Amino acid sequence: MRNKLKRCYGQGHLHFITFSCYRRLPLLGSRRARDRFVRILDEVREQYGFRLVGYVVMPEHVHLLISEPRTGTPSTVLQVLKQRVSRELRRRKQRRSPAQIALPFPETATEPPRFWQRRFYDFNVWSRGKQTEKLDYMHRNPLTRKLVAHPKDWPWSSWSFYAKGGTGLIRIDPLQ
Repeated sequence: MRNKLKRCYGQGHLHFITFSCYRRLPLLGSRRARDRFVRILDEVREQYGFRLVGYVVMPEHVHLLISEPRTGTPSTVLQVLKQRVSRELRRRKQRRSPAQIALPFPETATEPPRFWQRRFYDFNVWSRGKQTEKLDYMHRNPLTRKLVAHPKDWPWSSWSFYAKGGTGLIRIDPLQ
């Protein structure tokens, strides 16, 4: 079956991107995993030269609002970001102190064959109204999922930048 997905690049639009962990498993469920994701996101942003307008990292999925990169396309950026995060988090998970014993886990508790779902959702954001809508949606996500009582309590998002002008975990590049 041929891939019918059509991506619209080269228009100068922002891209609201959503991608999920394999089978929506909470592979970003720990603070440590989310912190590493944000660090790698910053490295990839510097390498590919895109503006990060907004983001939220949830335990099983991520939302980004980014510009088109100087180098490559948003698809290229996502491929590199997902590969680096997957490699680093799987490598860290496999490392174990020699003093630790490996416990036998049932088959359902083994590591999944992949870290990420293969596809991602990409919506071109062409207006200030859509930008605000997508940012609000992202920032409400931790509340909707009942992970926190207020967006300020979820540091893995751009909420603090827009609400308080705070720096947060990663630099945000708002539109001029």
